[in-house]
Amino acid sequence: MNSTPTLTELSAFAAILRHRSFRKAADELGLSPSTLSHMMRVLEENFGVRLLNRTTRSVAPTEIGDRLLARLLPLLRDLDGALAEVSLFRDRPSGILRINSSEIAASLLLEAVVPTFLARYPDVGLDLVTDGKLIDIVADGFDAGIRLGEAVPQDMIAVHFGGDSRFLTVASPDYLARRLAPKAPDDLKAHACIRFRFPSGKLFRWEFERFGQQMVVDVAGALTLDHVGLMAEAAVGGMGIAYVADRVAQPYIAAGKLVVVLEDWCPWMPGLCLYYPGHRHVPPGLRAFIDVLKQAG
Repeated sequence: MNSTPTLTELSAFAAILRHRSFRKAADELGLSPSTLSHMMRVLEENFGVRLLNRTTRSVAPTEIGDRLLARLLPLLRDLDGALAEVSLFRDRPSGILRINSSEIAASLLLEAVVPTFLARYPDVGLDLVTDGKLIDIVADGFDAGIRLGEAVPQDMIAVHFGGDSRFLTVASPDYLARRLAPKAPDDLKAHACIRFRFPSGKLFRWEFERFGQQMVVDVAGALTLDHVGLMAEAAVGGMGIAYVADRVAQPYIAAGKLVVVLEDWCPWMPGLCLYYPGHRHVPPGLRAFIDVLKQAG
């Protein structure tokens, strides 16, 4: 090794692999992509090994780059924690707060929480990421995540907000005028269902419960989407039955554009939770966000 790498270079290396993109990492770090690329070339030259495999469309770690990242991430997190400890002595929280969320939860936060938070803590930048993936928030460098309560990992501290929620099976009046409404979940197999695909490629299974009886249905349908808002719009257009969160469906139901079917099979469940690691120091910005979240109910 010609020289010891700087903290800036190592942090940039981690940011590139967190985003899997030079451009996105450059935006986060406030650098140009060309500057960031040059920085990585210098880092690789100093190490004497290739750390990144680059193509015109993607970037990925080499085997040794992956090993370096695994050793580097805990060190960077410990450094962030140490700096956060120092910031406790400041009058106001500052820095960047990164939260991973679904689009539905983000919409709720933007309506009821974020405006108050940003007005109250102007020195904190909020990075709210809605990529639709179920991720490891610690490994991917997030301060907190948001999921339905039942899906929060057991080793995390959860803060409930927004009340209970449920998924609803909905269809347009026009669709139901042409087809006999389902009376039980098994009846869905004879219907055109609008399916949801996760970013991983896995199809979402429709789950129902009534009087303690649980049913999971792998529905069929010609239309598959990866956005719940588009699913509701497709149902409004008479393309089939959709299974979406009540917060997505309610505006269309109130307007008479969608009708709930199988309502007695759609139970209420614990709603959304903000969650974060219990074994790490809680950054001041996250503490402040949680306070605003609790006040909003």
